[in-house]
Amino acid sequence: MPTPEARIATPQVQTNNLKGILWMLLTGVLFIGVTGVVRHLGTDMSAYQSAFIRYFFGLLLMIPVYWSLLRNWRGPLRLPPQSSLHVLRGLIHGTGVMLWFYAMARIPIAEVTALGYTAPIFTTIGAAIFLGERLRARRVAAVAVGFLGTLVILRPGLVEIQPGAVAQLCAAPLFACSFLIAKKLTQTYSPGVIVASLSIFVTVTLLPPALYHWRTPTMDELFWLFITASLATAGHYTLVQAFRHTEITVTQPFTFLQLVWATLLGYYVFGEEPEVWVWVGAAIIISCATYIAHREARARGRADPKIPET
Repeated sequence: MPTPEARIATPQVQTNNLKGILWMLLTGVLFIGVTGVVRHLGTDMSAYQSAFIRYFFGLLLMIPVYWSLLRNWRGPLRLPPQSSLHVLRGLIHGTGVMLWFYAMARIPIAEVTALGYTAPIFTTIGAAIFLGERLRARRVAAVAVGFLGTLVILRPGLVEIQPGAVAQLCAAPLFACSFLIAKKLTQTYSPGVIVASLSIFVTVTLLPPALYHWRTPTMDELFWLFITASLATAGHYTLVQAFRHTEITVTQPFTFLQLVWATLLGYYVFGEEPEVWVWVGAAIIISCATYIAHREARARGRADPKIPET
C-alpha cells in the first residue's frame, strides 16, 4: 500500500530528489578534501590569512563566470535583484569560515566534522520556518538519528571542551544561515552566479583580519591553498546544484556521511586513531542515510514504474 507521500509524489519530484542526493554526496567528498588540505597546513599561518588566500584563489577561479556575466549584460548598470542577500551571505559565511579554519587546525578531523553536524539541525528547522519547506516525518527522523550518531561520537570528549571545539560550534549556525540564503537565491540565480557572488563577498569580509595578521606565505602554502580553493569552489557549486534539484530537508541526512570520510582521512593520513564510539556513531549515520536513500528510491519507483533501475 503506497504511503501518502508516495501517492502525492510526481515522477519529476522523485527524480529531482535523487539528483539532489547525488549532488550532495559529491559535495561531501569535495569538502572532505578541503578538510584534509587545511589539516595538512596546520597552524603556522593564521586562520584569517589562510581563509582569505583560499577565497582569493576561489575568486580567480571564478573569472570565467564574471566574464560571461559582463559579456551578457544588457541595459543600464544597476544592482541585481536580492543584492542584500548576497552581501549578507558573504558576511555570515566569511565569519563561519574563519572559525572553521581555526578549529580545523586545532582539533581532530572527526571531531570538527562531528561538531559541524549541528548545522543540519539549524538548517532543517530554518528551512521549515523561513522557506516554508514541509518537514516530512522520515526526513525529521533521519536528521534526528544522524545527530544522535554525532552525539555518540562526541561522548568521550564532552569532559573537556577545547577552544577549537567552541569555534566549530559557533561556526555551525552561521553555515546553516548561509545554506538557507543559498537555497533562497537558487530561485533567481544559477549555481555559477551564486558561487561567484559568495567568492567576492567572503573575500572582502576576510580581507581586514587577514591584513592585520599577514605574513609572507611560502610557495608550498600557496600551492595547497590553491588546491583547497579548487576543491571548495567545486564543492559550493555542487552544493547549490543539490539545493536547486530538491528541498534542503531531503539533502541534510546525507551530509552526515562526511563524518565517515573524515574519520578515515584522519586515521590513514594523519594518524588520528578513532575511538570505538566513532565507529558506533558512524554505523548509526550510515544506516540512517542508507534507509533514506532506499525510501526515496522506492517512492520514485511507485510514482513512475516505467523508470528503469540503474
